[in-house]
Amino acid sequence: MHDQNANIAAKFSKKNGRRAAAPPPAREPIPTPEPFSARVVELGRRIWRPAGTLVAFALALLLTWHVINGKHGLNVWLEKRTEDKQLQRDIKDLNEENARLRDRIGHLKSDPDTIMIEARQKLHYAKPDEVIVALPSEKSQSAPAPDPKK
Repeated sequence: MHDQNANIAAKFSKKNGRRAAAPPPAREPIPTPEPFSARVVELGRRIWRPAGTLVAFALALLLTWHVINGKHGLNVWLEKRTEDKQLQRDIKDLNEENARLRDRIGHLKSDPDTIMIEARQKLHYAKPDEVIVALPSEKSQSAPAPDPKK
């Protein structure tokens, strides 16, 4: 009966195009461990790429920080730019004042009316037919008079 079942199974597998089950593979021998140096080299190869990526990313962050906050970074550049604009405004104002003063000097050297006005205001000169009346200064007018009852 056992042979008959085996024949039926063989016919069945030939009919369907299937092969009979293969015997289980033989066991492979246990591999011997690799030497320590070979394992370290292999570990280094596997770790190098992620570690290298991490180091490159850290360097990029450090460089970015240095570009923004470093000795000659973006913040210092913006401060210097603001300072430069202020100094340019100061230079422009001083050049305008210099031009105004040069113009005034030119008038004082050549214009008789300007010379006369300056002489009257600063040196208290008067024309021959004028009388100068000296008024008390503002300081003496603003000070209260002492009370005679005291």
